[in-house]
Amino acid sequence: MPMTYDDVVAFALRLPGVEHGTAYGRPCLKAHGKFLTRLFEDGESLVCPGVPFDEREMLVEAEPDVFHFTDHFRNYPYVLIRLAGVHAGTVERLVLRQWRTTAPKKVLKAWDESRGTETA
Repeated sequence: MPMTYDDVVAFALRLPGVEHGTAYGRPCLKAHGKFLTRLFEDGESLVCPGVPFDEREMLVEAEPDVFHFTDHFRNYPYVLIRLAGVHAGTVERLVLRQWRTTAPKKVLKAWDESRGTETA
């Protein structure tokens, strides 16, 4: 079943500190006041920050129908994800990883404790 931006929003808003915002004049999701993700201009891809260049290259090479980037993002650790072809768990892991980079230590600790995991 294809994933939609509404699915991404529903998942992300369950994370502490996530709220609707704007980035470059477009609706986005922010976590703790920082950019988390948004729908790309094509209306089909998710802009996903926090993906190291080597990981991005691996993703694009492994699944070019799902992962891509534009020249605009070439020098930034971002990947674009075509929502119609991606597994929801993949998007959730990438969004969660970016959320963790924005979350204050106190929030992370409470989040991890509530799930029986430890903060690194």
